[in-house]
This record gives sequence, structure tokens and C-alpha cells, in this order.
Amino acid sequence: MKPNITVYLAVEDALSEAIMKKIIQQSSNNYSIGACYGKRGKGYLKNLTQRLNNSSGKVPFIIITDLDQDECAPSLFKEWIPKANNKNIILRIAVHEVEAWLLAHREAFAKHLGIASKLIPTDVDGIVKPKEQLISIARRSRFRIIRESIVPKPHSTAKIGPDYNGVLSEFVYKHWDSNEARKNSKSLNKAIEALNVFKPID
Repeated sequence: MKPNITVYLAVEDALSEAIMKKIIQQSSNNYSIGACYGKRGKGYLKNLTQRLNNSSGKVPFIIITDLDQDECAPSLFKEWIPKANNKNIILRIAVHEVEAWLLAHREAFAKHLGIASKLIPTDVDGIVKPKEQLISIARRSRFRIIRESIVPKPHSTAKIGPDYNGVLSEFVYKHWDSNEARKNSKSLNKAIEALNVFKPID
């Protein structure tokens, strides 16, 4: 049995937290999860990441953010961590949003949403706006509860439905398999590989 390692998370939102916890649970390393920080959007997470990287702390942190419309993952990484990377920090970037990683487990996600798997693109990392794509797909769900939870209400200014994070987090915890999804997403595969070789410094 490998020694237990406690890692801490920093994420943009509740859905990213659910995804990272599932990835860690399915990791080849024997991790336990401490507190999860952030969950206040990308700007806050960027500032938190820079503070953590500049600190001399030895607490292991795993940080996940969306690429969104930034030029490329390497340039975002340099912007967030301009100095030498703290060896106790992993920063991974979802291309283009963590929703792409959910879509990458195509058959399970299609079943959960009640749609045909052919509606989900095979190149999920190539979807420029995965969240919008996911909502568009959810509109075609045969399950009313899915449509009402994920899709914004008519005439609403909201970008997501009233229980968007709740329904998708439920899928993550119950059905999503990161090791299946990584086969269809290079950015997810790289994140899992980085996590599997992560060796925090005491």
C-alpha cells in the first residue's frame, strides 16, 4: 500500500470540484482530499494560484481551470505562473472548459442526458464553447427534468439552468469514468498523467 498523501484543491466552481474529486478517486496514487478552495470564478482562482505559487508552503495543491477563449494552454500557464513553478502545485487546464471532459465519456453522458450519443462530437477538445454545446444538446433530452435543470428558462438572462451544476455533478459522482473519458480528450489525459506522477515535496 502506497503512503496516503493529502492534497488540496483549488477550482473555479462546484462542477470543477466534483470532476477533480472523481479524477483523484480514480487516480493510481493513494490520495486523500483536504479542503477545496476557490469556487468564486476564474479571476479569483488566478490570483489564488499566483499567491500559492509564490509562497514557500509545502501543502500540495491541485488546481484546475478552463482555457475558455485564451490563445493556448501554454500561454495561459505562463500568465498564471510566470515564475518557477512551485513543485507542490499542479495547474491543469481543461480545453476549452471542463464540460468537454464530461462529454468525453460519450456513451455514459448520452445515457444520463437521454440523448443519442451521435449528438456528442468525437473531438471534444475541439469544441470552442463546450458549455453552450452541452446546453444545446440537453435541449433535445427526452427527460423533462434534464431540460428544465440544465437549459436556461425562456426569457431568462441566466446562462445556465437552475440546477445545472447539481445535475452534472450527480452524473460525475455516479457515472463518469475519467479513465474512459481520457481516451477522447488529450487535455484530460495530460491532467491525469500529471496527477499520477505528482510527488509532493515534504
